[in-house]
Parts: sequence; structure tokens; C-alpha cells
Amino acid sequence: MPAEDRSPAPTPVRAACRSCWLAAPGLFWMTVFFLVPLVLVFAISFASRGTYGGIVWEWTSANYLDLLHPLYGKILGQSFWYAALTTLICFVLGFPLAYVIARSPTRWQPILLLLVMLPFWTNFLVRTYAWMILLRHDGLINNLLLSLGLVAKPLELLYTPTAVVIGLVYGYLPFMVLPLYVAVERLDPVLIEAAWDLYASRWAVFTRVVVPLTMPGIIGGCILVFIPSIGSFITPDLLGGARSMMIGNLIQHEYLVVRDWPLGSAVSFVLMAIVMAAVVVYYRHAARADGPLEGR
Repeated sequence: MPAEDRSPAPTPVRAACRSCWLAAPGLFWMTVFFLVPLVLVFAISFASRGTYGGIVWEWTSANYLDLLHPLYGKILGQSFWYAALTTLICFVLGFPLAYVIARSPTRWQPILLLLVMLPFWTNFLVRTYAWMILLRHDGLINNLLLSLGLVAKPLELLYTPTAVVIGLVYGYLPFMVLPLYVAVERLDPVLIEAAWDLYASRWAVFTRVVVPLTMPGIIGGCILVFIPSIGSFITPDLLGGARSMMIGNLIQHEYLVVRDWPLGSAVSFVLMAIVMAAVVVYYRHAARADGPLEGR
């Protein structure tokens, strides 16, 4: 007969210590490369700018008070408008695409998802320059419209708000499609068939069955598109020009051009606080909206 194992069972304290050791590498990484830089930038936001740039450790709240200037409010509002419009367009385009992929035969789904992810194989900056070639005065789009006789003269497409939205939608559309695909794939087709059997219209099936049951994917996709869109600076800089400055361009300008690091840090933290507040409010609203549905 084998000897019985008389080793003591792990106590809760010992199990917790073991879990801490397993989490130690990740905690170390997050502390060194996220928390410490975040605290440093927060401290810089209360410092002063030197005469020729740099940081003077004289504590002041003037950097946050400067953000009350109407110019900064206009840039922030324009950034929210571009990000919200990009999120809406990505949802309108991404939901049908995700639905088609999720309802396609199983052997075709990996290929279709690969086509969605294919643009990520190319550098984002290169793809933005490609859109500059397409949208410029003598670009492919204008030449095609002129050859078809749809326009009499080339359209002003580049360095416009429309070009910025096109670039943002192109860059972040896959971030909307992938969460929606996961949510739609988990949707039981029997529920849709039951709605049809109860003589529900197409709009009722979509709004009363499909949308509520895929809400987690919708929320995830909207967050994944909205947050990087509002902080984007490459797309508005290359496709929008000086007339389409967003909050990301303002941060880049304060850090690299004006060399006002304290003001750039203050702008960064205000943007982060607004985005976090919007995400929290959005999650709470979605949770309240899902409550009655789950109760039923």
C-alpha cells in the first residue's frame, strides 16, 4: 500500500501568497511602465515651463486654468465630434459586416476575419499616406470622378474634416467589427426565428432582439473605437491639415513644438479624465438597460 500523503493542505494565506508571486511579473511591468510614468506626468502638469522650455518645479495650477480658454474648448469639442461621428459610422458599417461574417459557413469565417485584419499588416502611417494619394487634387478618386463625368472639376477632398473622418473610420473599423462578430456569433438564431414566428417586423427584430442581446459587443466596439479616435493625431495632421486640429495634435504640439511639457501634461490628464468619466457613465447606463431584460 502506498504511503498516505500527510502534507498539510494549503492555508488561505499561503494560497494568497502564491497568487501574489504569480502576479508579480505583471504587477512589476504595470508599475514600472504605466503607474510610475503616469505619476510623473501628473506631477509635471502642476509644474511651470522654463524660459526656453523644460520644466521648472514651481507648483502651480495655471496649466489647468489655461485650458479654460475658448480655443482649447473648441479643439476638445471638435475632437469629441470627430470621435463620436467615427464611432457611429463604424457601427453602421461594422454591424452588417460582423453579422454576415458570423452567419457565414464555418469554413469561410476565418478567411473573412483575415480580410478584416489584413490592413493591420501594414503600418498605420503608410496607410494614412495612401489615403493622401487617393484624396489629393489629382488623386485616384478625383480622376475616377472626372473620367465618369460625375464632376466638372476636381473636388477638394484632402485637408478637410471629411478626409479626417474617412481616415479614422478606415483605421478603426476592425476594432468595431471584431467585438460585434463575437457578440453576433453567440446570438442564438432560435430567438430570431421565434420573433419572426410572433410576426415581428424587421425593425422590431433588430431593435428588440438583436441589439439588446449583442449589447456587450456594441459597447466594447464603441469604446475601442471612440478612445483611440479622440486621441488620434496622425490622421488629422496628415489628412486634415491645420484646420482640423484634435486634442492629440494639441498634446503633440505642446510637447514637441512649444516645449511646454506642463501644459501638455495637463491636457493629457484632462482628456484622460473626460474619457474615463464617459466610459463609466456609458457602462452604468448599459447595465441599467440590461437589467430589465435579464429580469424578464
